[in-house]
Amino acid sequence: MRMAEALLFAAAEPLDIDSLAARLPAGTDVGAVIEDLHKFYEKRGVNLVRIANKWIFRTADDLSFLMEREAVEQKKLSRAAMETLAIIAYHQPVTRAEIEEIRGVSVSKGTIDVLMETGWVRLRGRRRTPGRPVTYGTTEAFLLHFGLENIGDLPGLDDLKAAGLLDGRLPPGFEVPTPSESGGEGDGEFDDEAPEEYGAALDDHLAHMGEDEATSE
Repeated sequence: MRMAEALLFAAAEPLDIDSLAARLPAGTDVGAVIEDLHKFYEKRGVNLVRIANKWIFRTADDLSFLMEREAVEQKKLSRAAMETLAIIAYHQPVTRAEIEEIRGVSVSKGTIDVLMETGWVRLRGRRRTPGRPVTYGTTEAFLLHFGLENIGDLPGLDDLKAAGLLDGRLPPGFEVPTPSESGGEGDGEFDDEAPEEYGAALDDHLAHMGEDEATSE
């Protein structure tokens, strides 16, 4: 238990069970060790929490006010970027054209770039349709930032209504999609036998952004 505690404390990023097992003595019941540590820290100043199926120490929620003075103020995302991020999170894997169809407006140059630079959005694969467009999805960094164990923990329709984030007079048939880790067509479909495939997909993404800039000029 002390060994696992030391590993988790020193780690710069969350650790999964396999990473811990590789460093602990052979035969260790890592799951039981994690459970014991989780209970031990449950009422302490730091808690052991699970994020994206990995474990990390975090300041207890009720003590977060102590860190306020040292919090770094981050630049806020634009409304367009937030809407795009929400669409990607709930509809992933999703193409740029599908994002534009859902929003009802074109995706301006740099919106997806900003989300990719933050580390919250990544390329997920190619859709098996004419043109083989690339698809986008969220990352582990997205889960970590928003405190989600997995993408399925995103709030549903009832949660959003209860939080006052949706108008009570919604149009008939309005639904909030249920995101899934399993994804769908266009998820992880880069050619494993061609190492340059991901790079080519990234070039496609940048080319589309370049086309937007040329059009606006």
